[in-house]
Amino acid sequence: MSEPASSPAPVRAAVAAGSVTTLFGHRLLHLPGTHLAAVRWPRGRASDLHGPWHYWWQAHYLDCLVDAGWREHRAGLPPESLHRGQELLLGIRLRNLFRYPNHFYDDMAWLALAAERLEGLTRAVTGDDGHRCRAVVSALGPRLVGASTDDAGGGVYWNTRRNFKNTPATAPAALFFARAGRLERTRALTDWLREKLLDADSGLYLDGLRLRRGGIETVRDRYTYNQGPVLGALLALGEPHDLAAAARLVHAVDAELTHPSGTGDSRVLITHGDGDGGLFTGILTRYLAVAATDVRLDPAARSTAARLVAETAEAFWSGRRRVGADESPSVAAGGPDAGALVFSPDPRVDAATSYPPGAPVELSTQLQAWMALEAAAVCADGTPGA
Repeated sequence: MSEPASSPAPVRAAVAAGSVTTLFGHRLLHLPGTHLAAVRWPRGRASDLHGPWHYWWQAHYLDCLVDAGWREHRAGLPPESLHRGQELLLGIRLRNLFRYPNHFYDDMAWLALAAERLEGLTRAVTGDDGHRCRAVVSALGPRLVGASTDDAGGGVYWNTRRNFKNTPATAPAALFFARAGRLERTRALTDWLREKLLDADSGLYLDGLRLRRGGIETVRDRYTYNQGPVLGALLALGEPHDLAAAARLVHAVDAELTHPSGTGDSRVLITHGDGDGGLFTGILTRYLAVAATDVRLDPAARSTAARLVAETAEAFWSGRRRVGADESPSVAAGGPDAGALVFSPDPRVDAATSYPPGAPVELSTQLQAWMALEAAAVCADGTPGA
């Protein structure tokens, strides 16, 4: 697994893909035809059933595999990521007690989006109808419809307790409906987000509305990942006022959610640590890449989106470290871990500092860097993300 410092964006993305799948990917309980990602590396024994189950991390792992699959397909390479993604869907279903729904509507929206993308890749590569992908969409789509109610004026509930409506559930659901051709439902959700959660001062979307007996409380946290699917939904709607709103959002992200990289004059997107927060900024880079390659968007916004992706991905890449022989016997033997990389949760901090040898590495943070590197490959290629 080579990784020359001057390698082009698609090569870097391929190395990141290989590193994450090598270090974290495995068969679920050794069952043939299944795949799953461990939530941390090194992986403990019996972690498939007794460790934490992060459903939405697996959904974003699937999205990363689809990114890699499209990159491989365009390069004329064997569809390894496509096959792994199909096995991952089976692994998710089995690990989730033989079903796709769970208690969090944002989780379900993310998996529905990734499965819909995998279906498109499957059709492009094999001509197959992607029946397993359609089964996911059929199982989860009605749940998202049911979570979209008139309470608090609209929006989508975060979970089945139904006391919090937020951007993390509403925005990916809106994008899912747009890709399904249900634009009226998408419009209703993006209008609700604009009316209820768009912060006039910053131009960013706040986290959500908590429904209490005494009224409604606005949760004003500003996360990177909330901006990404809103951006995607606005671009999917594509009317002039949607595109103008998308451009404003890109510039707001640049102004409010970046800081100096510490190298030269470049600026990188802020990140949110580890755990679930370790995924947040990677999600934003995915949709910034969509904006950067959308010819309908204002050129200044496209250029800004591309710059944010490129500089953040460059910082992740520059801070990488190799897995050492003392961390994995496979390295010394020239096995699959040889050459695998670990990335930092923060693009301003080297991985040798944030994840020194011997420290457990979380899947979420590695997916984040992989997403950023795949987004940079999309921007460099100029091909809109599928």
